[in-house]
Amino acid sequence: MIALGWPCPLPLGGVTQEYALAFDRARERRLLIVPALFDEGNKLRRFTVEVMRLLDGMGIDSLLPDLPGCNESVQPLAQQSVATWHEAMHAAAQHFGATHVLGIRGGCLFTPNSLPTWHYAPVKAAAILRQMLRARTLASREAGREESRETLEEAARKDGIELIGYPLAAQFYRAFETTVPAPDAHPIAQDDVGGPGLWLRAEPDENAKQAEALATLIAAKALA
Repeated sequence: MIALGWPCPLPLGGVTQEYALAFDRARERRLLIVPALFDEGNKLRRFTVEVMRLLDGMGIDSLLPDLPGCNESVQPLAQQSVATWHEAMHAAAQHFGATHVLGIRGGCLFTPNSLPTWHYAPVKAAAILRQMLRARTLASREAGREESRETLEEAARKDGIELIGYPLAAQFYRAFETTVPAPDAHPIAQDDVGGPGLWLRAEPDENAKQAEALATLIAAKALA
């Protein structure tokens, strides 16, 4: 596994260098993976890399780019928009010569629509925001403050908001809350992988059986 740079478009023109984890041997099958978002991205990082390692053993290259403002990105998250994330993943797919795409959880909201695509446990943006808002209200209550979800949503749409450490601009929030996964992708349900999803756990974790099941499903489809 190596880290590769790729040219990510900037909102006002030009490009900046972002990073992608990669198992890249210049093989015919090349899978772009759009990662889970925010806290779920942290919880599923080890699982995602293990899937990539298994795919490498099955003869498939895989590439896991950073969304601008996330992981090793030097761009501020607060300056991102739904459009910039869509453009970034399209640019990554083109730069790396992807032949297939896998979206994981919230990453399914930003998969390029020009390639054969699978969505693992896809989730609507509204559901992601509900979880993040709930986490904030619980943290506020523990600190002796009362915040309602309705009040926070109104403030987020007007001025932006920070949720569990992630600063989201108002324009991002307004566009994101209505974003849904593309309907033409091939879904992979959690039942197809087995057991409860790792994003439900309190801390980042891994599951070798689930990783093998997902990698096997993807390999069977990509190599068909």
